[in-house]
Amino acid sequence: MPLREAGRISHHLAAMSAAPLALSKTEAIRLWLRAQRLDGEAPFGAGSEAVTAAVAHLGYVQIDTINVIERCHHHILFSRIPAYRRADLRQAQSADKTVFEYWTHALSYVPVQDFRYFVPAMRRYRRVGHRWLTTVKPEDTRKVMRLIRQGGALTIRDIDDDELREKDHAWASRKPSKRALQLGFYEGVLTVAGRDGMLKTYDLTTRHFGWDRLPKGATEREIAAYLLDRGLRAQGVVSLDSLCHLNAPRKADVRKVIEARVRRGELRPVALEGAAKQEHWATPAALDERIEISPERVHILSPFDPLIIQRKRTQAIFGYDHRFEAYVPKDKRLFGYFALPVLVGEEIVAAIDLKTDRQNGKLLMQKWSWVGPGKAARGDQRKALKRIIEDELHRFQRFQLGD
Repeated sequence: MPLREAGRISHHLAAMSAAPLALSKTEAIRLWLRAQRLDGEAPFGAGSEAVTAAVAHLGYVQIDTINVIERCHHHILFSRIPAYRRADLRQAQSADKTVFEYWTHALSYVPVQDFRYFVPAMRRYRRVGHRWLTTVKPEDTRKVMRLIRQGGALTIRDIDDDELREKDHAWASRKPSKRALQLGFYEGVLTVAGRDGMLKTYDLTTRHFGWDRLPKGATEREIAAYLLDRGLRAQGVVSLDSLCHLNAPRKADVRKVIEARVRRGELRPVALEGAAKQEHWATPAALDERIEISPERVHILSPFDPLIIQRKRTQAIFGYDHRFEAYVPKDKRLFGYFALPVLVGEEIVAAIDLKTDRQNGKLLMQKWSWVGPGKAARGDQRKALKRIIEDELHRFQRFQLGD
């Protein structure tokens, strides 16, 4: 066969392989649930090793302060590790040192194996500072660094000689030392070596991990590939929006990596049902998987769960528009202060607003709202849904009130 003709056929086959494959919402849901490891009984096992594996697979687990029920980092791990105990995360962070805290789209637990992808951001903060921490003075930084170098890891409660200053914004601390600790954290000089609730223990990053210096930072292209790989692993089917959530400047670099992989046949464009012109991609291996989701499997999810946190994506794929109403006036709330989406099988069927009464050892139901297929269900079907959700609520209560 003439070389030119062979070249034309090769280009034609490449173009055919790059043609978008139609993907239904049901198929996208199954891909996403499999990627999130919400389709199996105990996909990561148990103990601190399970925490390490879960964080490594998901790429990050978000941290948040709201504790009307158990804080979201514990909740997200519990949704994938049935035997999860809070001590497992402490072990992974402080003893095994397999996870660390840093900023993704929000403050999160991240696998230590991915540390190098965050080093360029740390160096940037050292050069130009942090927009939230512009009032940190050099003498404040010198003070906290001297205390940690000489006395070891500490919490803000160990520093009791600060002269309080006015807040820069609503969530700022009046303690100059706390701001200095936070800046050291963003710069990568300090790391959170442990937590007691939301009280952080800071230590020198190199000392905590036993390093001579920080790992070599990743290049821009390596970071783009990392974001793509993380998304494919945890989302199944991806878009630029889902890969670069709250990080739009990365989209151009990530697109280049996507296009290169499509040309090599490592990624396949998909036309997601109802997504109009928004582009999506998945790996051929993921598209070839046979995925079955048990209709009896129930998850009471955190509003900060990776399945929920990207609201537009959740709405586009599940048809569920989650409302986070903690900061909405009470009379204007639809689902409640801190509603939790309820996943049954492959459908989100309810949003329940719960509150943990720790003093009396009870989980209080504030409001139960049926949504989507749950709202449409009637008679015996509705009763069956309510029964299996209530069964899961008993297990959820034990987690809320346990160690």
